[in-house]
Amino acid sequence: MTTRNPSRRRIKPVQSYTASALTFEEERLLQQAIENSKKISNITHGGRDLHIPMGPVFYPTVEEFEGNPLHYIDKIRPIAEKYGICKIVPPKGWNPPFSVDMESDKKFETKEQLLHRIQEGITFGDGEEYSASSYLKMALEKTRKWIAESVASGNDEPSDSVTLEFLERTYWDIVEISHENFEVEYGNDVDSHVFGSGFPRSERGRGVYDKPQDIDESKKELPEPKFGTEEFYKETYWNLNNIPNAPDSILKHIKVCINGINVPWMYFGNLFSTFCWHNEDNYLYSINYHHWGAPKIWYGVPGNKQDAAGLEKVFKSYLSTKMRDVPDLLHHITTMFSPRMLQIADVPVYKLNQHPGEFVVTFPMAFHGGFSTGPNVGEAVNFATHDWITHGSNASERYRSFSRPAVFSQDRLTFTMANHLEEQKSYNTCKLLAQELKRVIEEEIRLRTKLIDQGVRDVSEYIDLPKNRVDQLDEESADYDDKRLCHACKHTCFFSCVACECSRSKVSCLRHSHYMCRCPTEKRYMMIWSTEEEMQKVYDEVNNFCQMLKEKGEGSAHSDNESAPKLDDADSEEKSDEIRVSPGDEDEKRHREYKVDVSANSNLSRLPITGQKLLGDSLLLYRKRDLDSNNSYFEKKMKSSYE
Repeated sequence: MTTRNPSRRRIKPVQSYTASALTFEEERLLQQAIENSKKISNITHGGRDLHIPMGPVFYPTVEEFEGNPLHYIDKIRPIAEKYGICKIVPPKGWNPPFSVDMESDKKFETKEQLLHRIQEGITFGDGEEYSASSYLKMALEKTRKWIAESVASGNDEPSDSVTLEFLERTYWDIVEISHENFEVEYGNDVDSHVFGSGFPRSERGRGVYDKPQDIDESKKELPEPKFGTEEFYKETYWNLNNIPNAPDSILKHIKVCINGINVPWMYFGNLFSTFCWHNEDNYLYSINYHHWGAPKIWYGVPGNKQDAAGLEKVFKSYLSTKMRDVPDLLHHITTMFSPRMLQIADVPVYKLNQHPGEFVVTFPMAFHGGFSTGPNVGEAVNFATHDWITHGSNASERYRSFSRPAVFSQDRLTFTMANHLEEQKSYNTCKLLAQELKRVIEEEIRLRTKLIDQGVRDVSEYIDLPKNRVDQLDEESADYDDKRLCHACKHTCFFSCVACECSRSKVSCLRHSHYMCRCPTEKRYMMIWSTEEEMQKVYDEVNNFCQMLKEKGEGSAHSDNESAPKLDDADSEEKSDEIRVSPGDEDEKRHREYKVDVSANSNLSRLPITGQKLLGDSLLLYRKRDLDSNNSYFEKKMKSSYE
């Protein structure tokens, strides 16, 4: 028997490394990240080689600017709508006072954006709370520090300045290829009703939340004020408090305050704070005004179905794993990806640089997003013209597919428009209204007949239901609509609904009554607010009015017989007597040549606050000599500041 040599060295067993197990969700996201890296590894270079064509820029005359902005936007729509977004530069002399109380200690919440993860669609965290002045001071100090460190790190930019082009390139470097954390606090969606608008308040009751005691009755009958006067800034419909109530605006019939829709939201921006890809609620138009600060860089995609679907396809491809759990992720407005990804997928995308004193308009269904190049203050609100009706219908159908409530009932607004036929100025827009009425009425009657044939009881004659109010949407009507949302698709049951004996609160639209419960059909009953005769009468009135407009020859603003203005080349502005427009070359030049001043004498160390004002020339972080000389907004000097 052989004995074991006790002196023999024993080999220590190999200890293998075992990684901690990933959760199922972590494994899925890891696989998605790997797939995404394969897709973009050969095509993305951060912010390098990013060539996005510029969107159109329009320059209304004083006469045009004194008129209704909805009429001007309708005039430029044949050009601008093809880009999804456009910029409007007011005439020389536009210099509205900045009306936010910068000395107020009221605080608003901010969102914390993780820029290095903003492609992942993660929910934004909560940032700190700030007053307007403390936020801008923080943002200004952070911007100055970042620029100083960026220049000191050995970039090729001049030692005393960086360009907008450099900032755009750096932004996409951080978003796409950076491994370092970059956090930004963004003061978005700040309620102007609570914190104040940047525009002065109307004294003629033109704002949706203007109270009777705030209205000067003696001024109501006065002629419209002249451009550039103090009264003009209060009463012009370019004032974002007023534009939802402008003549020919559909939203003027909504008398309830809806934040961000007919009540403006304020936006306090920071270096690289991001407004992610989205289109507007109910596919409305939007108008954004830049009050003060560093420029915003916008990206826009045309609002036609093909291009909007193209963006959604890119979005789903990039975040397919996450969207299995969150199908409506795109509606969360938490995801930003490079416009280069759209270009690769043959989706057209355009860019705008928005400077203080300028408006950006987005068109129905048009996706848009972008970021701030430093601290700034903006304001935005929605509006709708009569051509919007088809877009609103498309939005309603899409929301139903995601079980997402609309901000207001499309059916109610359609019937409200039919109740104000005197506002219909053209055959084409009236025809759109008639077509939408015909669609909803035919579906309503067809489904009523089908369900009653299946055994659903019509109890209308036994229940005293309030009639639908169609002259306006007020607080009471909005509350009532909220109580009759379909439990399946969240659509407002405006004409009728189905209920069941098993529930005292649950209702369903006629499309989805079979999802409501498992009770037999004989337990279900239908409640009807609008009879077939009433609906048919409304349609007949609209159809007859359309025929009258057709016979009178009241076409659209740009009918088939009238050639709409075109944007062909760099000489477009000279060729068109109707519309002064820049095709973007000038804006692209400004984009390349703008400078951010980081020298010792720059105003980056100062917070430009003067009581009720927020003014300055080089206060924007940008040198006065590079600014548009036509914009007198920048002509005043800063009188006091925080050191």
